[in-house]
Amino acid sequence: MSVAVYPGSFDPITNGHLDVMRRAARVFDRVVVAVLANPRKQPLLDAERRVAVIEQAVAADAELAGRISVQTFDGLTVDFCRTVGASSLVRGLRAIADFETELQLAHNNHELAPEIDTVFFMTSLEHSYVSSSLVKEIAMYGGDVSRMLPAPAASALATALGAARQARGG
Repeated sequence: MSVAVYPGSFDPITNGHLDVMRRAARVFDRVVVAVLANPRKQPLLDAERRVAVIEQAVAADAELAGRISVQTFDGLTVDFCRTVGASSLVRGLRAIADFETELQLAHNNHELAPEIDTVFFMTSLEHSYVSSSLVKEIAMYGGDVSRMLPAPAASALATALGAARQARGG
């Protein structure tokens, strides 16, 4: 059985992430979405919420339901791969700039774990402009991000931004 890990912060998950998951699910028997639960970072959505949102988005997608599992992790990605028995790491590429960063990560991961290969999937053209960071910024200023996110992520993002506004007294 071929197992791959698709790691990331997924804060929030985008339609581009789901596109990469669909592509990976066609190639691997099992794909584990590994949500980074790094206590040193300050994501908008906590790790448990990100996992729940991804699970909801996956369950609503006939191509992904039953093919994707979601777990949190902290530490080295290659150590997590070993824990779940994965021989491949999945990464999505949107543009040339992504490739430069991802190539460096792939080389470092290969140095740490030569038995784990990194596999790159190009994001579909219609999702190539979408990033979690950009989505959060657009949403923070009241822009419509509904076409960039699965419905559970759009809802979670709106709730989190509303709570952040209330905490700031706005």
